[in-house]
Amino acid sequence: MAETIWAVFPPVLTIALALATKEVYMSLLIGIFSGAMLYSNFNVLQAILTMFAVMEEKVGGNVNILVFLVVLGILVAAISRSGATEAYGRWAGARIHGKRSALFLTALLGIIIFIDDYFNCLTVGTVMRPITDRFKVSRAKLAYIIDATAAPVCILAPVSSWAAAVGSSLPEGTTIDGFALFLRTIPVNLYAILTMLFMLFIAWTGRDFAAMGRMVRLNREHFIVAEEYRDSADAKGALGNGKVIDLMLPIFVLIGACVFGMLYTGGIMEGKSIADAFADCDSAKALVLGSFISFVFIALLYLPRGVLSFNQFCECFVLGFKAMVPAVFILCLAWTMSGIVSDKYLNLGGYVGQLVQANSAVGLFLPAIFFVVAGFLAFSTGTSWGTFGILIPIALAIVGLEQYELLVLMVAAILSGAVAGDHASPISDTTILASAGAQCHHLDHVATQIPYVMLVCVCSFVGYVVDGFTQNGFAGLAVGIVLLAACCLVIRAKFEPVEVDEK
Repeated sequence: MAETIWAVFPPVLTIALALATKEVYMSLLIGIFSGAMLYSNFNVLQAILTMFAVMEEKVGGNVNILVFLVVLGILVAAISRSGATEAYGRWAGARIHGKRSALFLTALLGIIIFIDDYFNCLTVGTVMRPITDRFKVSRAKLAYIIDATAAPVCILAPVSSWAAAVGSSLPEGTTIDGFALFLRTIPVNLYAILTMLFMLFIAWTGRDFAAMGRMVRLNREHFIVAEEYRDSADAKGALGNGKVIDLMLPIFVLIGACVFGMLYTGGIMEGKSIADAFADCDSAKALVLGSFISFVFIALLYLPRGVLSFNQFCECFVLGFKAMVPAVFILCLAWTMSGIVSDKYLNLGGYVGQLVQANSAVGLFLPAIFFVVAGFLAFSTGTSWGTFGILIPIALAIVGLEQYELLVLMVAAILSGAVAGDHASPISDTTILASAGAQCHHLDHVATQIPYVMLVCVCSFVGYVVDGFTQNGFAGLAVGIVLLAACCLVIRAKFEPVEVDEK
């Protein structure tokens, strides 16, 4: 069953079940087990062992991310229980005068925190959720803004963990400078650029439509808090008399410590330049290092001043862990799903790669084809980085070094499609963490985001068709922007504002 069309079955089954039943945990378990059954030729006992072997491997390899999530949950719980979140909400509420400005501040913060998408999702959610809640902004809308400024921003930033992932996807021994190639793709990464523009249009006009429009209307009648987050520290209320500085200082320390962690794990102490250190960093270890430094800092900030008592601070351990349980559980299952379709098992990427190489003759459509294939692969596996690793070497093998301009367009299309698929996928890390950052029910975030993703995907696809025919990335970008602008004009004419400031 490996490297055949059957490799597509587990992720497709998972996504179909999740969207039909609204039960993401059971859907993932069924999808994973179906993949293990296919791999073991329907030997039930062997399938069970395979499923847990993959889970052990994937969860063990990502344990630093899980530790970071739990420590961050503790930090958020401590800040909430200290009263600093309420103080910050009052302070910001006096300066931010409506939903539009709250959403724009969220987008701005997401753009500023471009170093890593995991860090982006959870930090932006932590800082902005008290403000957007104050103005009754739908948490599904908040999750979309967070998600639209996570991976799309990171893939446009030369100094980020994503730039390193792209460079490492090139085959060993190639003479191409991976970082230089990445820089060339930035202005022709259509999906990321168009997503940023469309997100700003939605935030400015409030003209939500499809599932998002329905969710926002429902939220105006009754503010929606996902069931799994109703017992969070936010819901329990404050215990201390914390001030705005008790929120801002820990956040600044967290950002600074995580950036330092990336530089440290990348070898800045060994004489490497800042750019090289970011390119070679271990972002998961950096996030653990940064979050633990912040944990120690917040204890030293709160306990001596009596903002929280020792016992109250310790209670935040359980509250923080409970708040992150949904994200941790979904991530563990999503990683297991990506493992079962990896090259060690069903090898979905190998099957897709065979299809692409077998149909590489249609040269003019290659950027558009790679955009679609990358989107499908990232949507099915929930990983952008795995998609880079599979498709970039194939693009290089098809085009070669002689047609460097076409190679740039194809790599840009792969990066663009991978981010698009990752953005829409219910089993994507960043989709899951955007839900956790906004404390929004995961499938509500997926369902409300997909129509927006698909609209931008259509504009990007047309742009890459133009790129293929003109061999000029800026022509495709211009066409994509014009097409997106036309769609925005239609939306503005057809839909009334939904998420608007109260009069």
